[in-house]
Amino acid sequence: MQTNCYIFLKNVRFYAFHGVGAQEQITGNEFIVTLRLRIDASQAIETDEVSDTVSYADVYEAIKAEMAIPSRLLEHVGGRMVRRIFHDFPSVETIDLTLSKRNPPMGADIDTAGIEMHCVR
Repeated sequence: MQTNCYIFLKNVRFYAFHGVGAQEQITGNEFIVTLRLRIDASQAIETDEVSDTVSYADVYEAIKAEMAIPSRLLEHVGGRMVRRIFHDFPSVETIDLTLSKRNPPMGADIDTAGIEMHCVR
């Protein structure tokens, strides 16, 4: 029996240096990442072994590494995260990713702005 399961990390905060403006690249900003990964959890349900699932701690380390690489566009950062997760975790079937920038420098009264991606292997 195949059992779809969603592994998620919700509202993970990072300080990073992504942005089109020169000031953003120097001073940085706070970013928020939410991930939802669909996997087949059939084996993990039976075995109770971490090796039969996707460790959210390992996923965190992967997105942390990608957030540390400055980019101008959030689309670029998100694309790198998706490629890395699909590469490092072959059992991930789909990825829903939200990447938001807190207080973006655009002269608006806004909490966050960002991107949402839905990717299928």
